[in-house]
Amino acid sequence: MTSQHQITAVTPADYPRALEVWESSVRATHGFLTEADIQSLKPLVYDHCLTRMPLFCVRDDTETVIGFLGVDSPKIEALFIDPDWRGKGLGRQLVEYAIKDLDVELVDVNEQNEQAVGFYLHLGFEVALRSKRDGFGKPFPLLHLKLPG
Repeated sequence: MTSQHQITAVTPADYPRALEVWESSVRATHGFLTEADIQSLKPLVYDHCLTRMPLFCVRDDTETVIGFLGVDSPKIEALFIDPDWRGKGLGRQLVEYAIKDLDVELVDVNEQNEQAVGFYLHLGFEVALRSKRDGFGKPFPLLHLKLPG
């Protein structure tokens, strides 16, 4: 794990970069999505995620967003890390921040994204429910995870 990065709020000026992080992360981890799926989700992510919920990010030493978290407490709505920065503890840092400082205890994960499922289970989340469709009504099953207790 690298040293801790400062967590800051995402600003509107960061939205284009955050969308780039989302797309590159999805391409690296969501192999079940087609190119058409990614392109159809992109405006939805911008309209329903980036502009409508509190977002927090980590940046590299040039102040470029390299990962971000979207929260609608008590739920993590988005967590995406630039693929070049995956495996360096940034996702864990953002989730731990969300749990400790934002009172998060829930997250939904695409069932087919086995890396994300394993990540959240490793952090102590448990499967509470399963849905056949994602939050946009697409046929991508979701696992609804929660922290015990």
